[in-house]
Amino acid sequence: MFDFLKRKKSPDSADESIEKIVDTAADTIKPKGFFAKLKQGLAKTRASFTSGIATLFLGKKELDQNLLNEIEAALITADVGVETTQQLIKTLTQKLSRNELSDAQAAFQCLQDEMKHILMRSNIPLSIPATTKPFVMLVIGINGSGKTTTIGKLAHYFKQNHQNVMLAAGDTFRAAAIQQLQIWGERNHVPVIAQQPGADTAAVIYDAMEAAKARNIDILIADTAGRLHTQSNLMAELQKVKRVLTKIDMTAPHETLIVLDASLGQNALNQVKQFHEAMGVTGIALTKLDGTAKGGIIFAIANQTQIPIRYIGVGEGIDDLRPFNADEFVKALFSA
Repeated sequence: MFDFLKRKKSPDSADESIEKIVDTAADTIKPKGFFAKLKQGLAKTRASFTSGIATLFLGKKELDQNLLNEIEAALITADVGVETTQQLIKTLTQKLSRNELSDAQAAFQCLQDEMKHILMRSNIPLSIPATTKPFVMLVIGINGSGKTTTIGKLAHYFKQNHQNVMLAAGDTFRAAAIQQLQIWGERNHVPVIAQQPGADTAAVIYDAMEAAKARNIDILIADTAGRLHTQSNLMAELQKVKRVLTKIDMTAPHETLIVLDASLGQNALNQVKQFHEAMGVTGIALTKLDGTAKGGIIFAIANQTQIPIRYIGVGEGIDDLRPFNADEFVKALFSA
């Protein structure tokens, strides 16, 4: 039943040039279905998290306080977070006191069900009304979270769904970011609105929105420079972008998507809280789940923010960013 305890960890990704990053993602052929890819991508988390918890239940017939203490320690170690862990343990304890758990295996199933219930709070797919053109998606986050790559993969995903896409190179602080986004535009055959490095971000995105309206574009995805959630001056710059967009459309941006690096664990949770306070985050893209053993952070994020988790990334391939599905995630995390 717990054969997945023997699975090997997947290798870490190596740093690559801009062109190689884009080429790898765009050209990788995936023979497996996404569920199989999701299982593969969660291998490190499963090895350190799910396997550790499952091991606690091996040979156990009853759920007692000692086992609860061990489960609690395993959940915290897996970056599920203290608050979420205490909530899960409280539920198990209450069910145990009411004799609702017949044995340890029932407790293991109950734990899975409760974890799925937590994720369901954030299992809200992105809805793009056909009447909103362009639908403006503002992508934010810190440096290194994978914003630009995520934008390229989103452009591919939307194109696959027969939607017209335009990209805005709003990260004007790094010439490499502009170049990377332009390469993604070429790969996906979508237009990219860009200016010279150092240009005003709000002006670039404003021009892009006007161009998108003129061309009857369905979705405009705007990149922004990475910044720490503690940099108040740069956060004010993002707020300026929002104000400028409302001059064209009072409802824009229609989605403020934060890209989070799952390998940062609890720091990713702090990021989304701070960005949400400053910007009103409406969606989350959790990337790099395939390269970390800290995938348990997704439960803390869902439980403490309840912000919709729109997309998850489980690999470098262009199809490895997909809409989040809580049921599939838990099945992949706990399956053999």
